Amino acid sequence: MASSTEKEKVTQVPSGLWRHRDFRNLWLGQTSSMFAAHMVAVIFPLLASVSLDASLFEMGLLSAAGYVPYIGVSLFAGVWLDRKPKRAIIVSCDVARALLLLAIPLAWWLDLLSVPTLLAVALLVGCFSVVADVGSASILPALVERDDLIEGNSKLELSASSASIAGSALGGGIFQLLAGPVSMLINTVLFALSAFFTALIRGERGPGEGAESAEGSEGAEDSEKPSQSIWRDMADGVAFVTGHVTVRTLVLTTLIINFFMAIAEPVALVFVTRTLDIPPYSVGLILAASGAGALVGAVIAAPMSRMLPLGRLLVLTAALTGIASLLTPLATLVPAPAAVALMVAMYVLDAAMIVVYNINVRSYRSAITPDDMQGRMNATNRMAGMGVMPIGAVLGGLLGTAVGTLPALVLASLGTLTAPLLLACTHVRTVKRVPEPEVEPSA
Repeated sequence: MASSTEKEKVTQVPSGLWRHRDFRNLWLGQTSSMFAAHMVAVIFPLLASVSLDASLFEMGLLSAAGYVPYIGVSLFAGVWLDRKPKRAIIVSCDVARALLLLAIPLAWWLDLLSVPTLLAVALLVGCFSVVADVGSASILPALVERDDLIEGNSKLELSASSASIAGSALGGGIFQLLAGPVSMLINTVLFALSAFFTALIRGERGPGEGAESAEGSEGAEDSEKPSQSIWRDMADGVAFVTGHVTVRTLVLTTLIINFFMAIAEPVALVFVTRTLDIPPYSVGLILAASGAGALVGAVIAAPMSRMLPLGRLLVLTAALTGIASLLTPLATLVPAPAAVALMVAMYVLDAAMIVVYNINVRSYRSAITPDDMQGRMNATNRMAGMGVMPIGAVLGGLLGTAVGTLPALVLASLGTLTAPLLLACTHVRTVKRVPEPEVEPSA
């Protein structure tokens, strides 16, 4: 139960992280990086399809290249980030991505650009992106106070949502304007800017500094001990996530949501275009609504976290995500114009609630994780959450083929609703606010 002092903190007005120099530099760096990443995600397949005439199989390999690094690199990245200063690692990854992307126009100029070359660059960029992604999630608790985590994550999520909309649109336009491969020069500059701003961060706390960790003074003593093997460090990270009741619950619920959303994703597009016979321009409007919903979620996350106790907020947003997804099969019961409006509403509500959920879950996980375990915790979460998505996507295609698109979407929505049910059956539902590092509750 929160003490009276903790209750008073909830009513205080947030300090305002725009006045926090290190956070501003982190935000500027991450915003540049996010825009570059979303533009690259559009330009890579366009290069393969338009400039290199890639086959469907090669296009599939290019798509898979975005997921494979999360499975193969995440745990190593977590250990590395917990052993070394995170700022320097993020800067190195940004520089590496900038140089790798520079190889695309260079190879094109030398007439050496091919699909295998593009795949190799995409895979390497993906590996560095995973490390940078885990690093950006892990460095925030080392820069700001625990009470500022939700505000910080909200501002970063607002950038991510903006980059998802504007970055994707800019990627296509710049590809057409700058003759394909040359468009990568813009992303090289953006990653270089990210490295520059991140390098300006000066106040990164090391493990055991600042907010007290659950291990207390033992953490400082451990940091002076000789490093153990990387495999043991990876095992310790997985053991922390699976052994800590709260972290395990939060990772599991996120995994469930991602898995069932991945099942629904390929089925939903076929359902919208074939079952509902919605024209392409309306499909574009529906998909754009997801980006708008994400922006709304990033804006309302902090106010909602002040209005509702944390545990209830997580249960509510996870439940609304599942309920919103049920609006898709309901669209078969209404006329076509109303179906489009219903789908737009679904995508806005679904994206807004999942962003509010993600911001608060990320802040909660970070707050209860010791500083020297942040990298490995985030890496394990990323590997689990992203690793199930290709499995879910394949299963969604098989399920849609076996039972039809409408039953498959209903089953995926009902599956998503198991996440809030799980949260409601645990101690998480009683949590009032983002806590200080805790000694885990007994199972």
